[in-house]
Amino acid sequence: MIQRVYEQCTKTSVLSVLAVATDDQRIYEHVISFGGKALMTDHTHSCGTDRCNEAFSLLKTEYKLSDDDVVVNIQGDEPLIDPKQIEIVCSLFHKKEVKIGTLVRKIDSEVDLLSNTVQKVVIDKFNRAMYFSRTPIPFLRGADPKDWLGKHPYFLHIGIYAYVASVLAEIVKMPQSSLEKAEALEQLRWLENGYPVHAGFTNIPSHAVDVPSDVDKIVKFLTGE
Repeated sequence: MIQRVYEQCTKTSVLSVLAVATDDQRIYEHVISFGGKALMTDHTHSCGTDRCNEAFSLLKTEYKLSDDDVVVNIQGDEPLIDPKQIEIVCSLFHKKEVKIGTLVRKIDSEVDLLSNTVQKVVIDKFNRAMYFSRTPIPFLRGADPKDWLGKHPYFLHIGIYAYVASVLAEIVKMPQSSLEKAEALEQLRWLENGYPVHAGFTNIPSHAVDVPSDVDKIVKFLTGE
């Protein structure tokens, strides 16, 4: 799965440096075996953002990177990530006010809407995230949940983030917030501390591997079964 994500990432030209950051020797060795670049990072990181920040620090001198560069966190459990999705997120930073970006897609499945492993997000009129949750948001009062998709647009969150490097260094220093602990969603920490998260939109299907049973779904999708 890690190899497929890596190979998908090589299909876009917007990434100047590509590396797998891990604390697992098996993953490190596998990435090296297929010719990829891998970094061993600290095993105490509590989230991917912390690991991403360390990875940037390790790469900064070698590739002459600056704090104004954009760091893209592409999660290893997204085997269906499409190169165009990476490009959409990176394109957000053409606007100077964007410091953190992510990707969302309109929900078209009741299963996704009601699943607590699928992250939902509500977006304001400036395409900034207002809130992320594992439960359907907003709650449609007076309507059967089976009818919600026909009455209101819902969006799911795709596991890719991008940050201006200097902002990434700031947010990793923040303690976990109450909302982050409640939902187990680290991006709520940034919102609680006043950091806007700008959203790019995609119609390309992308399914994360959140639980072991998701692997079978991905295999069936890739094989067309």
